[in-house]
Amino acid sequence: MADHTHRADRAHPTTTPRPQTGRARVRLRSLVAGLAAVLAVGTCATVSTSSAHAAANPYERGPAPSTSSIEAARGSYAVSQTGVSSLSVTGFGGGTIYYPTSTGDGTFGAVAISPGYTATESSIAWLGPRLASQGFVVFTIDTLTTLDQPDSRGRQLLAALDYLTQRSTVRSRIDTSRLGVMGHSMGGGGTLEAAKSRPSLQAAIPLTGWNLDKTWSEIRTPTLVIGADGDTIAPVASHSEPFYESLPGTLDKAYLELNGATHFTPNTSNTTIAKYSIAWLKRFIDDDTRYEQFLCPLPRPSLTIEEYRGNCPHSS
Repeated sequence: MADHTHRADRAHPTTTPRPQTGRARVRLRSLVAGLAAVLAVGTCATVSTSSAHAAANPYERGPAPSTSSIEAARGSYAVSQTGVSSLSVTGFGGGTIYYPTSTGDGTFGAVAISPGYTATESSIAWLGPRLASQGFVVFTIDTLTTLDQPDSRGRQLLAALDYLTQRSTVRSRIDTSRLGVMGHSMGGGGTLEAAKSRPSLQAAIPLTGWNLDKTWSEIRTPTLVIGADGDTIAPVASHSEPFYESLPGTLDKAYLELNGATHFTPNTSNTTIAKYSIAWLKRFIDDDTRYEQFLCPLPRPSLTIEEYRGNCPHSS
């Protein structure tokens, strides 16, 4: 009210204030009381809305996203990393854990990522800091041998998640109920195997996946299938497309076909892969509806997208 009084004084600089009558004072007190009530209600509404929003989704991490933030090489979190020796684990070949350095925001969801046939962890290492800086604990792994088949890679992804959440030095930073898997080539095939074996997973993203099994109607995990139009090793017509089409129609699912890409496109930093992977992981591991804007309406064909199919995320 003091501010209102100052503005009134400035508006009438030559006016001599008149003594207030009793009725005027009553009206003034009523005005003050009414304004205070309005401000109080507004404040309570704001607090209630904020509290309700936080209570509705305690898993949101990081600022509200934008196209530039989700396409950036790094997100809002500083990232640390720690190596895991193959000699200290069982069931997979070790790897590198990338994680947000800060603990101020509580626990994070986690993702394990497998390389493909004949490849090592280095082939998918770029995804580690890229995803972790957006608010995830990310484990890029080596497999027991570089020749392991998709079913084996699926088991190894799950073994890596179990190590990450139960034995790793960062286990206290992870929410064990919010986990996902990714993988390239046979690692992508392994991603489907892992999701089939463990329906509690919150997200799966096979990258130019390869698997002799083409039907995945058993999967209950939200799945983003990423293929490449120029893939001659796992052609989309015989791999990614039938994978996607076989997923249940009631499932949150999408098919992204990269334009001007090959089987090995996921092995180097790629903005389109990162953008939609981040959006998918955020939406389904963090239940963060702020990222639905990147998934719905469905992305249209572009210089980097040959085709996109899918359904808009179902309400939680």
